[in-house]
Amino acid sequence: MSTRGGDARRFLAGDGPAPGERLPFEYAVLRAVPRVDRGECVNIGVVLYSQATEYLGCALHADAARLRAVDAGVDVDAVEAVLAGIRAVCHGDPAAGGAAAEPARVRFGWLTAPRSTVVQPGPVHSGMTLDPAADLDRLLERLVR
Repeated sequence: MSTRGGDARRFLAGDGPAPGERLPFEYAVLRAVPRVDRGECVNIGVVLYSQATEYLGCALHADAARLRAVDAGVDVDAVEAVLAGIRAVCHGDPAAGGAAAEPARVRFGWLTAPRSTVVQPGPVHSGMTLDPAADLDRLLERLVR
């Protein structure tokens, strides 16, 4: 399963970045940890946030064969269900509950908060970008696929 999505840029006239201006962003890799007691993981997605553009996007790819290589008994459907919830919160889908109604910055914080479940965010990293959506795709290809 692969999906990508994010909020559209929201600039008022004259408030956007200058052409060619690099803007800061933050991202975290999402990992599946089929057996939390063993700590082995498989990268399954990326969440990226750029405050300057109010862009929040996620790119997700759960490779069932890779997950099963770590744990033959992994519930792939459960992992995909968690990813569906992450996607819904990221996109601000009202069906995802209260977290989805928050501003993009708060949703990013919620999505990257440490947790001890089968799907866990890694540490938050930063970078500079001309295009947050393009960097989200680049990070998915480099870190997940």
